[in-house]
Amino acid sequence: MKKIILFLAFLMSLNMQAQERPKLVVGIVVDQMKMEYLYRFADDFSPNGFKRLMANGYTFQNMHFNYMPTYTGPGHASIYTGTTPSTHGIVGNEWFSRSLGKFMYCTDDASVKTVGDGTVIEGEMSPKNLLSTTITDELKLATNFKGKVIGISLKDRGAILPAGHFADWAFWFSKTGAFISSSFYGEKLPGWVAEFNQEKRFMPYITKGWDLFKPAATYNESLADNNPYEGKLYNSSAPVFPYNLKDMYEKNDAGVIRSTPFGNNLLAEFAMEAIEKEELGKDNITDFLTVSFSSTDYVGHLLGPRSMELQDTYLRLDQTIAEFLKYLDKTVGKDNYLLFLTADHAGAENANYLRDNKYNVKSVNPQNIIKGLKDFSVATFGVDLVLNYSNFNLFFNKEIINSKGLDLNKVKQSFKDYLMTQEQVKRVYTEEEILGSTGNDYYLNFITKGYDPSQNGDLVILDKAAYIEYQGTGTSHGTPYSYDTHVPVIFYGWHVKKGESFAKKYITQIAPTIAQKIKIPFPNGTDANVLEEVLEK
Repeated sequence: MKKIILFLAFLMSLNMQAQERPKLVVGIVVDQMKMEYLYRFADDFSPNGFKRLMANGYTFQNMHFNYMPTYTGPGHASIYTGTTPSTHGIVGNEWFSRSLGKFMYCTDDASVKTVGDGTVIEGEMSPKNLLSTTITDELKLATNFKGKVIGISLKDRGAILPAGHFADWAFWFSKTGAFISSSFYGEKLPGWVAEFNQEKRFMPYITKGWDLFKPAATYNESLADNNPYEGKLYNSSAPVFPYNLKDMYEKNDAGVIRSTPFGNNLLAEFAMEAIEKEELGKDNITDFLTVSFSSTDYVGHLLGPRSMELQDTYLRLDQTIAEFLKYLDKTVGKDNYLLFLTADHAGAENANYLRDNKYNVKSVNPQNIIKGLKDFSVATFGVDLVLNYSNFNLFFNKEIINSKGLDLNKVKQSFKDYLMTQEQVKRVYTEEEILGSTGNDYYLNFITKGYDPSQNGDLVILDKAAYIEYQGTGTSHGTPYSYDTHVPVIFYGWHVKKGESFAKKYITQIAPTIAQKIKIPFPNGTDANVLEEVLEK
């Protein structure tokens, strides 16, 4: 009898050990999702998508990014490394690198090649520019590389950066209509990916076209279907429903699906295929799937946050998430997966829309800013000293400055004085001010955390709130203001209690929280501040 009791105790201890980690962790990033959308569209969501997550998970209502620039590449990297661009090195989507003297893309890697049916350049990508480990990397190390890690997105950076350096695979969408990868991960696509691509699952969406998901009266949280703040989808005659996607596809390529809600549908199909074919969550060794829904960003940029098209995209995404959760319940098991949902950045209101409603702001064409800088330089110093202006960073041509015998500090001050005369500029910071930050300047803190002296500029410009360096329609992001930093974070599933917090939290707390929850090491660049609410039993 005593032996039986001991044996049962042994089995119970094994079961307890097995439950120390979930079978699968799923990280969902919704590109350009403002926290506000969970409020504004709430009445039109189903009970099984976003509402299910919020009702049964733990929601952080006041979650923010804590650096500038708030872009896609830095956002994904910061979520999964638990640190900011000054440490992980992804300081933009693409940026002019001071050390290289040329533009670089966040996941560029000329040493690898495209794997799959994509163009040559679409697959020359890897995580080599990411300087910190990710939570997915730490899972690979903690499981002796036995746990699988797979990253998927329509965007290369949305798949590669979350999956980290040790991923089994990262897959992203090609304009050919296929999901592709690079030779960094393997020499040949897995058979299931090739089969998925052969089925051309994007075509039914293209053939059907894009019309409203719900009756028109549902969209009373948006502006009229045709308004002056929207761009045009692939040169359509007007930004109005319905959209003939087949005609757009024939005149362009399969990439048109990115700027429709159906890019998210296609990605969810691919995610479910990955779970099944890669057998994610099937054993007691934790796997990690990262999913980044990109269509929300494409639609937001082009048509803006007040468009019916954007609302329709979120109503459809709500349904897609409901179906994905149902699939996880069935395939992995309700109590076996840990899921979090967040965004890589939020987005601004259209400046012209605000201006027309009597807020004295505007959109500023970046090309006009560059011309103004160059004209000022020639008028002041007799020569163009501007090497590059992009991502709010100004770089000087040091060779010309030296050859002319100019004092770099005086050059910086002159440009700083000029920039402060521009309507949209709030502050201008020099490299010395950024690196010598004491922490007392609220906005300088954002810039410091997004600044890498080997890559960023001689001056960094902070625009005034609500001004956008962008075209007049649609929207953009990148600033340290709350409309760009305030995003949702919801934890759901394995050992997550129901609840919500209104305390201010930071996006860099997600990765270390997961590390503590599933008992693996922290990513190596994080300051290890955690969300204790998710860790409480």
